[in-house]
Amino acid sequence: MQRWLNFHLINMPVIHLTTFVAAPAERVFDLSRSIELHRHSMRKHKEQVIGDLVYGLIREGGEVTWKAHHLFKTRILKTKITKFSRPNSFIDEQITGDFQMMQHQHFFKPCDNGTIMIDIFQFECPYNILGKIFSRIYLTSYMRGLLEERNKIIKETAEGSRWKNYLA
Repeated sequence: MQRWLNFHLINMPVIHLTTFVAAPAERVFDLSRSIELHRHSMRKHKEQVIGDLVYGLIREGGEVTWKAHHLFKTRILKTKITKFSRPNSFIDEQITGDFQMMQHQHFFKPCDNGTIMIDIFQFECPYNILGKIFSRIYLTSYMRGLLEERNKIIKETAEGSRWKNYLA
């Protein structure tokens, strides 16, 4: 039992999502970095932006501070775009927040009839073994649900006409 527990708790959680969007890669890329669309997709968590950058499209080197209600608590997460290659990919990483480490890689691959959107989300919890157990039992599933909810909104927006509201 101890060997199994050690093996499964050593590696940090990684969430990998692939979503087909029937829209051009440039549109999907830009919607994925829209602060207003992100806020809309997380409205049930009362997510809001605090700090300097509160609207528009986040760019390379851009930092955003989010305040939201997750897991029975108001949380603050500051992220920065550390890599950026429009319309192919970008990476955002936690600067400050509840995670020990958080990195979200976004990839956009043009294909017939649209774009394949790929998310690779890695995080590590503090609190040593207790944080790792919590991550495995609950937090990974919770974070996957948030990402799937966000991707659903990006997909619906990109495939319809509402994308024009976010990309003037």
